[in-house]
Amino acid sequence: MDSEFGFELSVCQYTEEHWPPGREREQPLVVARQLGTKHRRWDTLVLVCDPEGLRQRAKFGAQRLDSDLLHVVRHAPEEWAWYQDCLPDPGYPWRYVREAVHRAADRGVIERRRQGNRIELRRQFEYPEWVERIVAIENKPDLDASAARQLADQLHSDVALALADEVWVATERTDERIPRVLLEDLPVEAGVLSIDPTRRGPDAATVRWQPKRLPVEKPGTRILERPSGGNHDASACRFEYDSPDWKAGKRREIAERAYERGWRSYIDSMRSDCRHFEIAETDAAFRPVCRTKNCHQTPRQCSSSCGAFEPEPPTWRQGGWPIDGGPGKGLTRVLAKRRDRRRPEQE
Repeated sequence: MDSEFGFELSVCQYTEEHWPPGREREQPLVVARQLGTKHRRWDTLVLVCDPEGLRQRAKFGAQRLDSDLLHVVRHAPEEWAWYQDCLPDPGYPWRYVREAVHRAADRGVIERRRQGNRIELRRQFEYPEWVERIVAIENKPDLDASAARQLADQLHSDVALALADEVWVATERTDERIPRVLLEDLPVEAGVLSIDPTRRGPDAATVRWQPKRLPVEKPGTRILERPSGGNHDASACRFEYDSPDWKAGKRREIAERAYERGWRSYIDSMRSDCRHFEIAETDAAFRPVCRTKNCHQTPRQCSSSCGAFEPEPPTWRQGGWPIDGGPGKGLTRVLAKRRDRRRPEQE
């Protein structure tokens, strides 16, 4: 594996097809990558969904509902009412709520009308609680002692906050078992998964340590500052509490972003319109490849600043090419269709 990004795609492919490891799947999944909060971003997220709730969520469209829109659609009444009477106090000026009402109506997820100088709304669809569990996975293909120590603080923070139901570490499978000394640095609540990024199928991963379910329904502890340690450091750890309501709202926002993006959205940040850009089918997953650099490039390498970028010739984008927009646009549409298959069609 020539990059952590390639390993990440293998983890996403495995979780989408075979999660939970070693057991039969009973519920649908939505898998996304590089999502989280302002203070913490996870490499891979697995949303374990309620089947009926996921079908109801499809009525709101493929685009995500941000926090302002969620405030409107979750509390929209069944009968017409003035928006300031039926919606809870948001804690910020009402003019922003009014803007969110207009945005929600323009998307067709609520109904809106004007009575005199008042804006009234009513529910179009009932917003479901469609996510039952959130599984956060941190990808570290080379889990040596140094990587385990650096990762330990992040995982301890994840466990203390308990924003996700489960926290895992995914590492690359080797011929040797993971040394116990590495596991001692990690919190006991975090699971450990070893993956062979060159294989595909249920046997591509092995569970080295089962995680503990975290209390997402209880207040979480946000660790703000840790003592650096040492004989002369007597400072205390600084922390604050986050309420269950805050955690529930943040989980909905994360789930909405995951629903919109999926894990194949990496193509949106890469130059698929470059003549050297291709998608290679490996045994484990489809991965982008640059024929000039002769590697599976990362989104950072394949960006607008790449000196090797060459636009597709005009003849590729027109004439006899069977896909409008050229091969790059065609690859983008193929990945988008694969992402959409994981979301039920709107009824």
